[in-house]
Amino acid sequence: MPTPPLPAAPTPAAPLPAVSSSPGTQANLPLALEGLACRRGERLLFKGLDHEVLPGQIVWLRGSNGRGKTSLLRLIAGLAAPAEGRVTWGGVPLRKAGAAFCQELLYLAHANALKDDLTVLESLAFLARLHGQHADDALLAAALKHFGLHSRRNAAVRTLSQGQRRRVALARLLLAPAKALWVLDEPYDALDVDGCALLDTVLQRHAAAGGRIVLTSHLPLSAMQPEPVTLELERYAA
Repeated sequence: MPTPPLPAAPTPAAPLPAVSSSPGTQANLPLALEGLACRRGERLLFKGLDHEVLPGQIVWLRGSNGRGKTSLLRLIAGLAAPAEGRVTWGGVPLRKAGAAFCQELLYLAHANALKDDLTVLESLAFLARLHGQHADDALLAAALKHFGLHSRRNAAVRTLSQGQRRRVALARLLLAPAKALWVLDEPYDALDVDGCALLDTVLQRHAAAGGRIVLTSHLPLSAMQPEPVTLELERYAA
């Protein structure tokens, strides 16, 4: 009986766009979570959470649905205040670190935040401007090319699949290589095998350059290099 053919391997990732900078001196400042507690309404999601995110680390937040993974990402990004404890950057609480911290942060939410009436290229340019990222047309095109969307750059966002929309949002990462901290909520959501491989390449390069990444994911990340540091929120269940 003939041997069945092996499944096709994922398409190799294209070379990353050339960028002019990588995380600088700010990347060496400590990011510390100190005695954090988070409350949603009357419910305490977690408490007593202490952790330090080091340069070059990928930190994988894990926990059951409703445990507070997205809430913790928002605390780390300075978008919400903890019920107890604090998040510090270089020993300074985020509320006092202000613009100095914001300049080092890239936060990617679960929602893609794309406008249906814009083209793919226009949407990426809009997101870049909205978040204070300066990118010329060549860099925008290179970022889309890496995520396999160069041929769709002039298509309206409304015509894209969910996976393609996620790729457009993720292309922002290639416009912000100097950001010391990437906070990513389910970045692999809706991606196919090739899309996951493309994202792996971007995350691994950022960590290798000394950047920090804190993310949530329902997919296994065991093949990632450097190996992610797992932060289990169940340990801090209230």
